[in-house]
Amino acid sequence: MKTVTIAKKYKLWFAISTAVIVLGIVLFIMNGLNLGIEFTGGTLMQIDLQQTVPVDEIKELLSTYELDPEVVHAGTEQNEIIIKTKQSLANEERLAIYQELMTSYGVDENAIRGTEQVGPSVGAEIRNRALLAVAIAAIAMLLYVSVRFETVFGLAAIIALIHDVLILLSLYAIFRITVNSSFIAAVLTIVGYSINDTIVVFDRIRENVKREKGTHFEIADISIGQTISRTINTSLTTLFVIGSLYFLGVSTIKEFALPLLIGVLVGTYSSIFIASPVWALLRHKIKSKDAYSSK
Repeated sequence: MKTVTIAKKYKLWFAISTAVIVLGIVLFIMNGLNLGIEFTGGTLMQIDLQQTVPVDEIKELLSTYELDPEVVHAGTEQNEIIIKTKQSLANEERLAIYQELMTSYGVDENAIRGTEQVGPSVGAEIRNRALLAVAIAAIAMLLYVSVRFETVFGLAAIIALIHDVLILLSLYAIFRITVNSSFIAAVLTIVGYSINDTIVVFDRIRENVKREKGTHFEIADISIGQTISRTINTSLTTLFVIGSLYFLGVSTIKEFALPLLIGVLVGTYSSIFIASPVWALLRHKIKSKDAYSSK
């Protein structure tokens, strides 16, 4: 088996991730995240147009209202549209929009599927619960990995998970992708997927520490080489499924599939290029510190 050289080049991988995260932070400070109405509050309207209408056509029709809406298709035939705007519209404004759509596409009042007003307090509650869920998941995983392996493995796993979340958020900030409730569910799914890949590599590292000679970076590279085919193959099969959902699914499915696609790619990257090098670096630092203390 050909030995890979990944852990030894940790500075390169760390530099790539740092560049993406820093760019994301800068754009986040400048523009913030493109939050959906689940977080900002606003109005959601749904209507059955009884035909499939392009999203751009709907936006052009409603341009005079200056809503800057997010428009997605719904329904089995994608004949329904869901209009999301961060503005809290009064009843008269909503009726005017419905009347515009009904007149333009020849449908009656029975086509209106519903209206929902979302307050900013609801968005704040969703955000706080999401942060709490991620924090609880991270702590639980740290304890699990620390008990199954050792504390250094747990720290490396948590650093890799934090890396995944920061990269995902950075990409959303860079490309101005809407952050909604589906994004939160996807983040939690990604955290579980990423730690699974990481544990496979860590399990092999633990075995190789006992029987292989060399530095921690060399042992990490040997372990990555022994598991990289399994990691890539598993990720590819997962990507095929999620990719099918994204490219063939309706708009609401795409909202969930997109962060999963990005997350699986980031999780695969971190389990190979971040988690194991971080473990090797931590072990190297601890060993160097112990050697210095014994003098």
